[in-house]
Amino acid sequence: MDEFSKVAETARLVAVARGQEKADLAIRGGRIVNVFTEEIYAADIAIRGERIAGIGSYRGKEEIDASGLTLIPGLIDGHLHLESSLLTPAEFARFVLPFGTTAVVIDPHEIANVAGAEGVRQMLAASAELPVTFYIMIPSCVPASRLETAGGEITAEDIAELEMDSRALGLAEVMDYPAVLEADPEVLFKIAAGSRKVVDGHAPGVVGPDLQAYVAAGMGSDHETVTTEEAVEKLRAGMRLMIREGSVAKNLDTLLPLVNRNNVDRCLFVTDDLLPSDIREKGHIDHLLRRAVAGGIDPIWAVKMATLNTASYFGLRDAGALGPGLKADVVAVEDLREFKTRFVVKRGRLAYAEGRILARNSRRSKFSNDLLHTVRIDALRLDDIRIPAKRGLCRIIEVVPGQIVTEELLAQPTSLFGWVVADVHRDILKIVVVERHQASGRVAAGLITGFGLQRGAIASSVAHDAHNIVAVGADDEDILTAISEVARMQGGLAVSAGGTVMESLPLPVAGLMSTKPAREVVAGLRRVELAAFNLGAVPRRPFMTLSFMCLSVIPKLKLTDRGLVDVKAGEIVDLYADTSGWAERAAAI
Repeated sequence: MDEFSKVAETARLVAVARGQEKADLAIRGGRIVNVFTEEIYAADIAIRGERIAGIGSYRGKEEIDASGLTLIPGLIDGHLHLESSLLTPAEFARFVLPFGTTAVVIDPHEIANVAGAEGVRQMLAASAELPVTFYIMIPSCVPASRLETAGGEITAEDIAELEMDSRALGLAEVMDYPAVLEADPEVLFKIAAGSRKVVDGHAPGVVGPDLQAYVAAGMGSDHETVTTEEAVEKLRAGMRLMIREGSVAKNLDTLLPLVNRNNVDRCLFVTDDLLPSDIREKGHIDHLLRRAVAGGIDPIWAVKMATLNTASYFGLRDAGALGPGLKADVVAVEDLREFKTRFVVKRGRLAYAEGRILARNSRRSKFSNDLLHTVRIDALRLDDIRIPAKRGLCRIIEVVPGQIVTEELLAQPTSLFGWVVADVHRDILKIVVVERHQASGRVAAGLITGFGLQRGAIASSVAHDAHNIVAVGADDEDILTAISEVARMQGGLAVSAGGTVMESLPLPVAGLMSTKPAREVVAGLRRVELAAFNLGAVPRRPFMTLSFMCLSVIPKLKLTDRGLVDVKAGEIVDLYADTSGWAERAAAI
């Protein structure tokens, strides 16, 4: 829009606000939640074009009767990895709009780890002009660390270029916090490239002088906080606290009690990683609102944490509230307890009402053919995933229920004919990671506890953050079968037992997302999860839990294609621990 057009549009907006012209759309009879003053009162909303002209008493060329309903700003997810939904942007938008979500701030570092800056550019194109606004944070750590092999790389020069996009809000979570603390020049150059805007943090367990140093380097938020003590320290350091409730990482119940009058404006809601089946069953950000209110949070505070606080942090001066001159993103809910959506107005037009998507733009997201063929591995043999048996204790990855952090367990492995094998009686299974971007043939194998499989195997090409193929299983042949199925599909989820594939879900877009409608993806995910449960899987979301077992920037012990990673030490360690005194320690387990 040129300057003359902007002036003319502003003049019309003023005329509508003064009552000199009818609004294009008037939402009448509802109760407004004012997140600026924390009030609720009866008023109409007058809309001209894509913006709110005024709040008061208005008539419109078109009118919506909101009698008996409460009107809140469109909900915003402040930190989301879209790829974890397994959906393309267009499908995700149609999926969450009925829950009152009108904007999301996505960090596309999953697709960036597969395809670099080109992956981000394609995500930008695929997410443009949809019924939900997709803002982008430019990935900062691609690859996430030097301890894994990714398919792409994002440089400081890429960041500077990508941040020129109007929907780019800043630099996404700086996950390699050890590199920040060591003042690694490459990481600091990336932070400098993104410092004109917001810089998100990622600091699990970082406290004390290390936290001070991390914030001093420019970090403005954290979504990896798991204790109230840690949260208080980060708030005192000036960080925004992103209260996360995703499919695996769930921190809302722990962090909610610390929210008070003094810090509520510094807190916002995020989901981080959310499966489509959880969205179908529970909703999106509206689910966090329900949980917060049920947990004792003032309903207006809850709405602020999902709207104004998020918009303010990211510098979205025309979003996050209902007021004159702001974007006309309005959600009508039945009450401030259940937050059941009755209708959604997006960009000044009715986008959803009474169970129907009415938004005009219902196009599909498109990606290049290259991004549909990203899995490159050679055929594997049993010898590739075998672990030689030795005398001593093994380091075993221990799954922590409800978290993406892991612990380290030391135990003597079970062996057979000179090879370490899974022991289902002790729930010690084999975990395997196969590099899938460069066909390098690099394979790493380790041990894990907490999955519970009694037989068979599961495998996935969704493996944070490098997204190589990861598998866990009770039988080596089944592990190979599941990995081979993932490769055949050019990415996806697979379950195998008895040497055959039981269920699978193709995810051909970068090996991360489906090309199918959301309802089909949800049904497919349920089938593979049910198959995993039938094999004995314990985690509520087994595939998402599996995807985090490779995340080399989240403590404590993880496995990548390069080997077993001690995250805090920032190095590859041997599967076998120091064997001094091993017999005494093994006897104590």
